[in-house]
Amino acid sequence: MNFRVLPAIFSIGFLAACGGAQKEAESSNQVAEDTSSTAALSSAPESSTDEGPGDGPWDVPTECHGGAEPCTPNPKWVKKLCQDVYPGVALFLFSKSSPFTHGYLSRKTKAVNASGGATSGDEWLVFDEEVVLLHHREADLGGMQVSGAGGGYDALRLDGSCVTLGAEEVRLERPPEPKYATVPWRYIGDDMQEALRKNETISTLYRERRQECKGAFSGSVSKLCVTKDEQLNRAIISALKSGTVEMPQPEFRP
Repeated sequence: MNFRVLPAIFSIGFLAACGGAQKEAESSNQVAEDTSSTAALSSAPESSTDEGPGDGPWDVPTECHGGAEPCTPNPKWVKKLCQDVYPGVALFLFSKSSPFTHGYLSRKTKAVNASGGATSGDEWLVFDEEVVLLHHREADLGGMQVSGAGGGYDALRLDGSCVTLGAEEVRLERPPEPKYATVPWRYIGDDMQEALRKNETISTLYRERRQECKGAFSGSVSKLCVTKDEQLNRAIISALKSGTVEMPQPEFRP
C-alpha cells in the first residue's frame, strides 16, 4: 500500500551556469509551483475519518472513502488494520449494516498479506470464500509479485486476517452459497461474544458446543464437537448477514 533526484541535480548545475537572474526566475517558478500544489491539495475531497486520534484506537469506518467504487474504508485505517489480526473487527465489517464491497474467491488461493502483517493459521482461501474488500491495489506492488501484475485488492477474511489478492482471484458476483473462514470465538473479545449471544440460536449453540468440547479449541476432540463448531459458525454468519445481531465497535481494534 505505497501511500526527483535527477531534476534537482540538473537544476543545481543549471543555476550555477546562469547566475543570479536565473536564480530569481527559478525561485518565482518554484513559488508558483508550490502554490499550485497547495491549492490542489486543498481542493481534494476530505473525509472526517482521514485522520485518526492521536492516541488510542480509531473507530472502525462506516462510510466509503472518497466515494469511489468499490466501496472501501479509509486507506490509512486499512494500513493499521493489516498489521495484525482483528477477529472482532471482521465481525463488525461482515455485518449487514457495513457498507463496504464484498468479493468472492474465484479459485483456491494461498493466504498472503503483502502489507507485512500477520495472516491466520488457515493458510488457504477456498473457492467462493467471501471477503470484505479493503483497498484496491494498483499493478505496482513495490516489487512483490502477487498472483500476476494486474493489480488486485487487500481484503479481510471472517477470521480477522488481511490477505492480498490478485484481480483475477476475486469476482464481485455473489455465488449461490459463499464460503467463509472460521470465526475464532475465543479471540473475538468478551464484548463481541456478549453481543452475539443476545441471539438465541447462537447462545444455545455456544452452550452446546462448550458442553460437548469441554472447553477445548484444538487437539483431539469428538466428532460431535467439530459438528457443534460448524453449527456455531454458520449461526454467526447467518445472524451477521441477516442483521439479527447488532455488532458494537469492537474494543480490540487498530
